[in-house]
Amino acid sequence: MSRTPPRRYWLTGASNGIGAALAEEILKTGAHLAVSSRSLAPLEALSQRYPGQVLVVEGDLTNGQRVREIGEQIANEWGSLDTMILNAGTCEYVDVSQFDSSIIEHIVRTNLLASSYCIEAARPLLQAGTAPHLVGMASSVTWLPLPRAEAFGDSKPGLRHLFESLRTDVEPENIEMTIVSPGLIDIPLSNDVPQHLDWSADNAARYLLDMLKHRPLELSLPELLMPVLWPLPQKPGQTGLEIDKRMERNNPPVEDLP
Repeated sequence: MSRTPPRRYWLTGASNGIGAALAEEILKTGAHLAVSSRSLAPLEALSQRYPGQVLVVEGDLTNGQRVREIGEQIANEWGSLDTMILNAGTCEYVDVSQFDSSIIEHIVRTNLLASSYCIEAARPLLQAGTAPHLVGMASSVTWLPLPRAEAFGDSKPGLRHLFESLRTDVEPENIEMTIVSPGLIDIPLSNDVPQHLDWSADNAARYLLDMLKHRPLELSLPELLMPVLWPLPQKPGQTGLEIDKRMERNNPPVEDLP
């Protein structure tokens, strides 16, 4: 009697936070997992804990050439891919008093362009896979502009638009796509935003993997939605934010002179 081969995943951002927790949950199912991160040590430790299941494909995913090499490495090892989970990303908040466009460039390159490189590398592998599934981590920040989120808020709506457009174009290839929209969870971020957290990364990862079995078009993690984003640093007199309410000016607009 033939045995069903293990499902083959590629997970980016697998070295910490929800990515590391998700890697553990995937491997517990007996699946094979290609793991990407800039940090090699956590990936090697994961490989030692799950011998024969882990393919370490570390590297800087903002480097298109390196991503192509990773795709070739997966092709040589496995020949195909069943699920791609684009989890890699970063967050850096903008100090508008010292506006630095290089922060926006860095975040967009890390969160959006790197994802497009990975999609390019993964697509032919998914086409050859079994019940292929492409998953992208967006963010609830895509639903409302937030203070100091000029960089992060540029990248994640771009990723959402990329997925929504691509979903239509790849439909004939039977590649199913899911957009995940979490809020803040217990991950190390380089910012001073207080994190009022309802779920650990482990709990979120278990729920996420269980829900992905159903191939939803969109998946929002309960209790990790917009309200957890409110405790952003506030300046005196700064306009507050409320759902479904227009932002109001503190002062009347200055009209252009004729």
